[in-house]
Amino acid sequence: MKIVFIIIGLVILAIVTFLIYRLIVVKIQNRKINALRFERVKDLFDKLENEEALTNEDVFPLAKSVLTREATYQLLNDYNKTDLFPKELYTIINAAESNLVNWLEFPTELDACPDEIEYIKRVTFDLNGQRDCVHYEVFKYRVNEPHWAAKDGWCVGVVGPYFDDSKPYDYPNATFSRIDSTLDNVTPEEEAKWVHENITIKRLKAQPPITKRSGWLKTRV
Repeated sequence: MKIVFIIIGLVILAIVTFLIYRLIVVKIQNRKINALRFERVKDLFDKLENEEALTNEDVFPLAKSVLTREATYQLLNDYNKTDLFPKELYTIINAAESNLVNWLEFPTELDACPDEIEYIKRVTFDLNGQRDCVHYEVFKYRVNEPHWAAKDGWCVGVVGPYFDDSKPYDYPNATFSRIDSTLDNVTPEEEAKWVHENITIKRLKAQPPITKRSGWLKTRV
């Protein structure tokens, strides 16, 4: 019997050790990716901070890139310079695309920027009478070899929730993609429903209401 307890204790110790190690590794990885993201827009940040003259031409390349679009808008917003942001990119779809790519880039998710990403459609649900409607923007994306997810083909990503009065760069609190959810095994409506029921609704119950973004760079721990 003593041997059994020793074995159980060792198994529990191994699990706890792994979880602690995993937590430390994830925090280190998240710090690295956030540092990389800041580096991408550092020149813009420095110019805004130093009150240097900026033009639409200075901003456009950063706004055009899906990797820096969201951070660029948030930086400009922080410095009351959103008039420099390209009007054609000031849409919920463009904002959602950048938000999803930034989410996928985290090491705990896809750990990469998709090689291709395309918008599919908006899916709408009633939010239990709390607000009229809640909307999700659904995308498909894929990566090339040698990435481990290349074999899955087109995966599905969901960005939201957005409400009827949402502005394009309001932060969506339930962006998610089950990497193994592909267009071969799930519809856009089914995946949006999964996100709505398993993330949005649970978060609303745990800590209502959903709040809009504060700050231009989301930090994950």
